[in-house]
Amino acid sequence: MSGSLRTQPGDRETTRPLVPGQRRTTSWAQSDPIDELAAKLGEFVSAAVHPDEVAALLESDGLSDDQIRERYGVTNSFALAEELFERVDRGYPEPEGPPHDPWRIGLLGCLLRGIVFALPGLGYVLAGPLLAGPKGAFGLPAGTVPMLAGALCGWTWNQGLAHRAYTWMGLGDRAAARRALLVGTPVGVLLGSLVAFAAAGSAGRGAVAFAAGQSGYLGAATVLLVMGRERTLLAALAPMTAGAVVSVFHPVPDLARVALLLGSLAAVALLGLLEVVPAVRESGDGSWAAGILALLSYGKLSYGKPPGGVEPSGRAGEPRAASAGRPAGDRPGAAPARLGPVAARLRARRSAPRRHAGTVAYALFGLGSGVLVLYAALGDVLTGTRTAVAAPAAVALTLSMGPAEWLLFRFRSGSLAGLRSSTSARRFRRATTGTLVRCLAGYLAALLVLGLATSALWPHAPAAADGIRLGGLLLLGAVMWTGLLLQSFGAVTGTATVVCAAALVQTAALATHTGDAHWVGLIVYGAAAGAQAALVCARLGKVTAHR
Repeated sequence: MSGSLRTQPGDRETTRPLVPGQRRTTSWAQSDPIDELAAKLGEFVSAAVHPDEVAALLESDGLSDDQIRERYGVTNSFALAEELFERVDRGYPEPEGPPHDPWRIGLLGCLLRGIVFALPGLGYVLAGPLLAGPKGAFGLPAGTVPMLAGALCGWTWNQGLAHRAYTWMGLGDRAAARRALLVGTPVGVLLGSLVAFAAAGSAGRGAVAFAAGQSGYLGAATVLLVMGRERTLLAALAPMTAGAVVSVFHPVPDLARVALLLGSLAAVALLGLLEVVPAVRESGDGSWAAGILALLSYGKLSYGKPPGGVEPSGRAGEPRAASAGRPAGDRPGAAPARLGPVAARLRARRSAPRRHAGTVAYALFGLGSGVLVLYAALGDVLTGTRTAVAAPAAVALTLSMGPAEWLLFRFRSGSLAGLRSSTSARRFRRATTGTLVRCLAGYLAALLVLGLATSALWPHAPAAADGIRLGGLLLLGAVMWTGLLLQSFGAVTGTATVVCAAALVQTAALATHTGDAHWVGLIVYGAAAGAQAALVCARLGKVTAHR
């Protein structure tokens, strides 16, 4: 075939040589259909983080495996998705506008909460005549012992109750939060009153009555704070606040003092009741009687079906199981009929939700931190060193909870920004560590200013410029702030253990008169702060802790 094509003799001159027909375009010159599809879907594929996202898009477009094999020459949608994912460069677009920050919060609202936390202390100024008297146990005036015992009980109970209510609100069930508060608050008030009565000793009836009213206030204020009614609570405390300020400069009759205390207490209690009383009708589907009966069964968890075959609705304030509302045969916790009632009950108990998960730890944190704050205020009196109470330390710590909350939100916001900007775990840890140092330093600076200011304004207060006192106050503040941070990380058990251990050690030291109270406090607070700092560092680089 290397020679020329010539016409054979006898052929007509018009006959053309037989030349095979040529294709206009060859197969190798055609564009790859996968490249065409990659160009078409390039924006979506470049933003995908896994080939399965591309496969989901292909399947949503209606491409079947047969069509994919015919058009693109690969086996299925997942193989085509992998090809597209490899051929398109990664290019993650930045979100339009500023990124959403769920941790952004105003400073004014946090400062208002700090003021609301501290204002009830003015009630002790008005109640001075009720709490005065001869020295009782621990070297304190007899009337202060039931008041302190009731306060510790209230702090413990209401910390756990607030956790339960916030848990329900986090699940989007505000009605269940109201039911939990409606049932738990009276129990806490009764418990605090009984503890105060048991610790009364030689205290008079007025001191016991004041301690019972204090328990009522703590319960009602917890309701208002959990439901976000800080301004309402501030307005209810206005009469008591005005009376306490006047009593500093001018004598106020005892009857007027009692009237102001009872007026503010009644206002707070009424506002708290109005906040949660709708839960009664909601529990009874609009009926007050049915709602009261439903609330009376609060805390009882039914396993299986109750009489009448009606499934438990969880309306009494307990979480519903994940299988509630499913047919009996489809529930993970449903036992076969051959297991019998006992085995079915045990299996249902294992599959039921944990009713008090974390609540006890939050309550213990409230108890331990309350004991540490009381020792910071009463350490001199308990050891007999001084007769004056170091109230400015407690006031400064209470007021500092406003800036502490705001700086905690700032830390969470900064850690979220670090998570967006960091490209490795090491850079993320470095970013969050820097944010933590800045926020903790800011809180300690605010606490230092508050401590010096309250000591300067408080009459007959011990010198706050004393290095040991000031160091103990700052270390205790570090314990409180890192404890709140660990709670936000979900590590409440660790911080509750550290705080309660520190409270036990300081109690033992004071009971046995071991060392100077201030040096003991400084060492205990320093050890607790170091332990909690280690817990924070252990979780700082874990992305899941910053959810």
